[in-house]
Amino acid sequence: MAAPEMSGAAKFYTINLVRKMSTTIAAIATALSPSGIGIIRISGDEAVTIADRIFRKPNGEKLKDALTHTVHYGHIVEGAGSETEHDIDEVMVVLMRAPHSFTREDTVEIDCHGGIYVVKRILDLCFAAGAVPATPGEFTKRAFLNGRIDLSKAEAVMDLISSSNEKARINSMNQLNGRLYDVILSLRQKLIYEIAYIESAIDDPEHYDTEDFKTRLLTVCAECEEKLNKLIASFDNGKIIQHGIQTTIVGKPNVGKSSFLNLLLGEERAIVTQVAGTTRDTLEETVSLDGVTLRLIDTAGIHETSDEVEMIGVKKAKDSIEKADLVIFLLDSSDALNEDDKNMVTLLSGKKVIALLNKTDMEENITDEEKVKALFSSFDEEVKILPFSAKTATGLTELTEYIKELFFKGELKSDEEICLTSLRHKNLAVDAANALKQVEASLKDDMPEDFYSIDLMQAYASLGAIIGEEVDDDLVDEIFSKFCMGK
Repeated sequence: MAAPEMSGAAKFYTINLVRKMSTTIAAIATALSPSGIGIIRISGDEAVTIADRIFRKPNGEKLKDALTHTVHYGHIVEGAGSETEHDIDEVMVVLMRAPHSFTREDTVEIDCHGGIYVVKRILDLCFAAGAVPATPGEFTKRAFLNGRIDLSKAEAVMDLISSSNEKARINSMNQLNGRLYDVILSLRQKLIYEIAYIESAIDDPEHYDTEDFKTRLLTVCAECEEKLNKLIASFDNGKIIQHGIQTTIVGKPNVGKSSFLNLLLGEERAIVTQVAGTTRDTLEETVSLDGVTLRLIDTAGIHETSDEVEMIGVKKAKDSIEKADLVIFLLDSSDALNEDDKNMVTLLSGKKVIALLNKTDMEENITDEEKVKALFSSFDEEVKILPFSAKTATGLTELTEYIKELFFKGELKSDEEICLTSLRHKNLAVDAANALKQVEASLKDDMPEDFYSIDLMQAYASLGAIIGEEVDDDLVDEIFSKFCMGK
């Protein structure tokens, strides 16, 4: 099967980065912690030669003579060929020859025992045999530079690794499988056709009809803009699906914030006592509720205090409210509202807020919903008030459903839809949509044809930057620097 043709960007980078690509790299591809298996990945022209210098099969055969996509049993040795040669570990080695590998280079993966010392020792032997340390994301970067994947797919790799729920995984896989690439490519093909038509009409006006063309171009711009606006609108959902809802839990001391956190986590993560002010710092955890990821911050009780340590905790709590996508405000239904409750409400203006009337499991409940509603009477958006018990989990189902309603209008996006999760992608889509708006304005003002061409090219270039057709070295380096070392 013939290898796919390289994209224009991949050819450009391969030519300009040939020096960087000429080295053979190695890195640990698994988490550096004690585990059953550790994997060291080697990629480059000398990958097989380097592996043969440190790997011994029982029958003496060399990897250089083996077929691609084969697995080999043997030992990693130190002091190869000398009197002091000795085994380091018993391993399985996977051989993948170019171009049929992730990087499209010769690749060797060493599956060894997962002890930290053993894995690092084998990696050091790879370096001694001629490999150089991989930079963060360099394996995926080489896959992009060698034309195996476009830039949007490369970024989806990192999203897939960091996905924290099923919807995030599905969205990452959709992007990795080319859904976003296909949409962007289709839009670019439409635009480049119109650009070519304009250029041809300018060069040879006798054979090209520019009157009917203007009507068609308006239609094309409107259709492309509609698709771009749909992608842009998906960003808020995509960001939340991928990264979770930044959720701050607030309330006065001893209202049950730590009990609430423990309930969501299903474990005793926060200390719970009858003593007010037990939590003096913020606690951060992540939990998934029915497919929705919450990045929880349990804060110190916000109240007036002269205690220096408590004052620091209160300041951190206020800072976390500023950064929150959602604030869960706990009130004690067994106690009357006081000034601390009222003062806290002033900090929540402009935020999405859910108020939980906690401790409904207690016999005496003197704070009702009407009193709480009065606290939020000046807010522009309705604040949902739910009876709750962190002790018995009463109200947890209703809370989960309302969070979904608040952020996803009751349901998460269809698995078939693409949600943008990258701010870079969103900004470029906005740039492209704005350029198309300018084309439409020029058409309506009956401007000369070369005005349309300029803005169409801007839209074309912005879309190209999403998939890596119109980006420079610095941006590529920045994107891949955020990857883990062995990916």
